[in-house]
Amino acid sequence: MGNKNLRRFFILPGLFLASTSIAADFATDTVTTMNLSDVVVTGTRSASNPSLLSQTVTIVGHSEIENSLRPSLLPVLTEKVPGLFTTARGVYGFGVSGGAAGSISVRGLSGSSAQVLSLIDGHPQYSGIFGHPISDAMQDLMAERVEVVRGPASTIYGSNAMGGVVNVITRKMLSDGMRTTVRSGYGSYNTLELLATNQLRYGRFSSTVSASYNRSDNNRKDMDFGQFSAFAKAAYDFSDDWKVQAEANVTRFEASNPGPVTRPLIDADQRVTRGSVALGIDNSNDVSHGGVSFFFNWGHHWINDGHVAGADPRLYRFISDDDMAGISLRQNVSLFDRTLITVGADWFRYSGEAWNKFVAGAQNGQRKEIVDKYQSELAAYIELRQRLGAYLTLTGGVRVDNNNGIGTEWIPKGGFSLSLPSEISLKGSICKGFRYPTLREMYMFGPANPRLKPESSISYEIGYSQSLLDGALDYGVNIFLIDAKNIIMTVPNPSGAGNLNMNSGKLLNKGVEAQVAYRINRPWSVDMNYSYVNMKHPVIAAPVHKLYAGCSFVDGHWNVSTGLQYIDGLYTSVQPVGEENFVLWNLRVQYQATGWLSLWARGENLLAQKYEINQGFPMPKATVTGGVKFTF
Repeated sequence: MGNKNLRRFFILPGLFLASTSIAADFATDTVTTMNLSDVVVTGTRSASNPSLLSQTVTIVGHSEIENSLRPSLLPVLTEKVPGLFTTARGVYGFGVSGGAAGSISVRGLSGSSAQVLSLIDGHPQYSGIFGHPISDAMQDLMAERVEVVRGPASTIYGSNAMGGVVNVITRKMLSDGMRTTVRSGYGSYNTLELLATNQLRYGRFSSTVSASYNRSDNNRKDMDFGQFSAFAKAAYDFSDDWKVQAEANVTRFEASNPGPVTRPLIDADQRVTRGSVALGIDNSNDVSHGGVSFFFNWGHHWINDGHVAGADPRLYRFISDDDMAGISLRQNVSLFDRTLITVGADWFRYSGEAWNKFVAGAQNGQRKEIVDKYQSELAAYIELRQRLGAYLTLTGGVRVDNNNGIGTEWIPKGGFSLSLPSEISLKGSICKGFRYPTLREMYMFGPANPRLKPESSISYEIGYSQSLLDGALDYGVNIFLIDAKNIIMTVPNPSGAGNLNMNSGKLLNKGVEAQVAYRINRPWSVDMNYSYVNMKHPVIAAPVHKLYAGCSFVDGHWNVSTGLQYIDGLYTSVQPVGEENFVLWNLRVQYQATGWLSLWARGENLLAQKYEINQGFPMPKATVTGGVKFTF
């Protein structure tokens, strides 16, 4: 990969959102057009020069995603993003309910607790009832790149961005023509992968259409997984100033949960459908840029939680329907010398209905309601970025966010960016993050507590980075501290029998992250990242140490990449304490046989390590998958 691709996955200091290529350039006090790889778009809700921003972000570019040869985005994010870790339970498929995986943690704050926000082109993607993303819907078929904010982004995005943001930027053809890619593969445990993508651009119109089917028996009996996904996007540039785009995606999967090895389950099956649609209109001129977007996502879940051997089968099935709708407005305006003002407003409405449908017994055919609720949020925010002199940029902002059932939160942020000679960048920020309790935590099942308060955190961070050798070498270090309170936990009910969800938890996480990327010569490049998180209160699925070292060779017909990942201090349980330590070696090889045909192979856990990420779910040892790719 070239120098720009090296920078695309390397940690760039900054916070980012939107997909325009217009950025405020305070060095010249003008708004200029920049190459997409030179800007970030998650955070200020419009493309910005990363050197002017105050928080830390990682960009995983399209080449890294494509070369990983994985249908899911989460494994490549785990490799390339320091401080980020995702859980797994088998060869393929994350599932939902008991035994589910796919949780994203950032600096010890967990996506399974809805503390990390997942977006597609800036639109929230999570269950209206449970509040967390459905990881099986995060597929490579739609992704041009992924931008990851490490640290609170609640001033811009509100609830759930307490620990960070994962924003999938979808694909778009930039030059006239048509390109079609078909990829197929087969491997260990009867794993099948099929993907087809068509991209088109004609004048001001562009489109992307993708579909995929993936399945696997996985490495345990009764752990089958099958999934179909489709994505479509169309965009039209009315002029240089006005653009519109619409997109839709749907994912349908069926999964079987074998349960932990110490307590296997029978007939624990799940059928889940998730979908989303969005429409966005962007504007830009010499002094301002912004837009408005509308989105709607929904899901239908059918779950049989199964039974252990010797027990009677469950008489009912859990069924839920949820949806989330929203409107977001944002506008960046440069009214004064070296000043950029960002204003925005969001309205979200999320709702869910869940019930048990009896399929046997005396109540056969009847329906028992569990929850039927909705909540709405209305928020406004403002951010001011001021350039002082040739080197220093100051940033400050605040958001006021009201939830109709919980109350109002004020979310401030502040920071600086110092661009020094010799390509040195120094960043610092203080940010508040927060999360509203979910409908499940407030109204569903035994521990439900409608009086829950929002979780909140204060994050302190400072980062140093430098680019050397004409951009061939990039390195950086970040130090952070997160102080969180009112964490929602299930504890014994102080006023009676059973358990209750309460704001009784605290987190104090501090750590360091480091990364380096070096292009040795035209064919060879290496990269490495490391993160250490000291957690006063241990968090499940958040490793203390995470190290990844990778190497790639691209020359002629060959594209080869390999990497070692070391995980230490991964908590699989805290009462009693269970920890995992392991080393994984992965290898990917592609051979371009002709201009339209390439052969590929992927090997994972080639050291055949024995380990678990979800307690009771042993991961597969060495696996191999291979296939062909057609491009025309």
